[in-house]
Amino acid sequence: MTTSDSSSGPPGPSPEVHHSHQDVSGGWLRAVVFGAMDGLVSNFALIAGMAGGGVSSSTIVLAGFAGLGAGAFSMAAGEYVSVRSQNELAERELIIERLELERNADGELAELAHSYIDRGVQPELAYEVARQISRDTDRAVQVHAMLELGVDPQQLASPVVAAGSSFVAFLTGAIIPVIPYLFGATDLLPALVVSALGLFGAGALVSRITPRSWWYAGLRQLGFGLGAAGLTYGIGALVGVATG
Repeated sequence: MTTSDSSSGPPGPSPEVHHSHQDVSGGWLRAVVFGAMDGLVSNFALIAGMAGGGVSSSTIVLAGFAGLGAGAFSMAAGEYVSVRSQNELAERELIIERLELERNADGELAELAHSYIDRGVQPELAYEVARQISRDTDRAVQVHAMLELGVDPQQLASPVVAAGSSFVAFLTGAIIPVIPYLFGATDLLPALVVSALGLFGAGALVSRITPRSWWYAGLRQLGFGLGAAGLTYGIGALVGVATG
């Protein structure tokens, strides 16, 4: 007769068995891919507009580098100010939260407990968890911030990193439609080909952070990019005729 070990607990999942999720925010991939895509679409559209106006290849190269530089610096400055302002707002709210914990500890403890109760935790356990968390002010501030603001004080984004990555990503995308002209291209077709490949590739990369298939995401981005370039080409052609 086989006996069971009375000291063993009820069967449960092995600690080795687990599953993982995708980064739903996109993380660095989202920032890099969309930054490069922005640079590619905007500079390709600019070059298409210049080509539609019938200007020389040297003028297109100058316009391409001007658009590349202006866009990259604009993106970097915008990202820095945006992230820095967001961090300053978060830091201000964290100061307020810390002051509330010092002035109204019981009220904040009850607020924390009720946040767990609202998520389905039994009241007795919720209050016990809240009391244990509230023993350490720094930890309490962190938990309150995550629950109430959706912010982890220990993981605020770096404005310098955001600005730098946006700058490099935009440059990477924006240089693509200029490359054929640097190698002697005299019409838009070579730039159109390399830009179309870049647009499709960027769209396909986006599929890694979405449920869409790679070919759908690639074709979608290709369509938007070619649409923008087609519109600016038409505008350039009209302006070129009007001013010619």
